[in-house]
Amino acid sequence: MSQAAALPDVIRDIERTPAHVVEQAAQFPSSILADVAGRRGALSGRIAPLAPSMRFAGTAITVEVRPGDNLMIHAAIAIAKPGDVLVVDGKGDLSSALMGEIMTQQCIALGIVAVVIDGAVRDSEAIRGLGFPMYAAGLNPNGPTKFVPGRLNHPISIGGVAVSAGDLIVGDADGVFAVERARAESLLPLAAEKLAAETKRIAGIKSREALTPPWLDGALRAAGVLKAGETL
Repeated sequence: MSQAAALPDVIRDIERTPAHVVEQAAQFPSSILADVAGRRGALSGRIAPLAPSMRFAGTAITVEVRPGDNLMIHAAIAIAKPGDVLVVDGKGDLSSALMGEIMTQQCIALGIVAVVIDGAVRDSEAIRGLGFPMYAAGLNPNGPTKFVPGRLNHPISIGGVAVSAGDLIVGDADGVFAVERARAESLLPLAAEKLAAETKRIAGIKSREALTPPWLDGALRAAGVLKAGETL
């Protein structure tokens, strides 16, 4: 029997992105992190926050469910630790909600920092009122079933991105960014450098000293829009 086949459906012990890395990553917008990660790692824009003020950073607890069934989300809540983010592959199904206010209250009480679901949720007004970061593909008042098996802390695909247990997950008004645990810390100095550069660029625009990006003429020449030596 292969090692993969021998893995249990529920993996309880995982290696998480270190807390200091999560804390530093929380200082950066998801867009900055996605840019320095090679313009990858951002989940599909259909997975969006219930309110634009929602923001989080944490480590992934990955959850695979069958469409319309939330049994494994309940199991994930039971094994999650403070600072975790539930990342749920709900198969994009919007026919019923996978979570609502009661489960959100459980998450808050246990120190779970956010939920990201490729599926529907309900009780959206109550969740917005709680201020809990809930990211979902849609809303539906229908409730789920609770009897179909799934898997916890196995690799999943959500919003076009592969996510493994313990990966760094960051979300804000623009959406959700994910990066491998082993790679997360290496992005931090790059993110700081890019944020400083963008802050300087914005200051130049506001002062009207640098209204045109310095790379534009070169890019236009490389694209064949401008001739060699020609400028706008």
